Amino acid sequence: MGMSAGGAKSGGGRRRRGGRRGGAISEINVTPLVDVMLVLLIIFMVAAPMMTVGVPIDLPQTQAKAMNADTQPITVSVNPKGEIYLQETPIALEEIVPKLQAIATTGYNERIYVRGDTTAAYGVVMKVMARISSAGYKNIGLVTLQEQEK
Repeated sequence: MGMSAGGAKSGGGRRRRGGRRGGAISEINVTPLVDVMLVLLIIFMVAAPMMTVGVPIDLPQTQAKAMNADTQPITVSVNPKGEIYLQETPIALEEIVPKLQAIATTGYNERIYVRGDTTAAYGVVMKVMARISSAGYKNIGLVTLQEQEK
């Protein structure tokens, strides 16, 4: 009754890739890897600007233009309570100069930014700047925000 010779074979005459049965496929699909890497790239591009300095300070606003920054400066911050931070580490006023000398890579030409909260005591910010200046550091700057146009 109508039986063909091809029906007796298992698999209907189809061949597997490589010509062998049960062998491992040596192809790697990189599309999921590329997708994951692109998502991570986007996440890090968005998150990187938010990771600069972790001490929350309300900076005063001015009409000064932004400075051109080639290297990462050392940041000294004064919060509203008058507490002093070197980068993100709390520090006493007397310890500022020895710690700066320890971490300054270019000596007295190191750029040091002083960030003072708008509600911080003016005297505390000036004491910090005076200590840094009297130690011999030349490149000291006050950090502000650009004033918003109304």
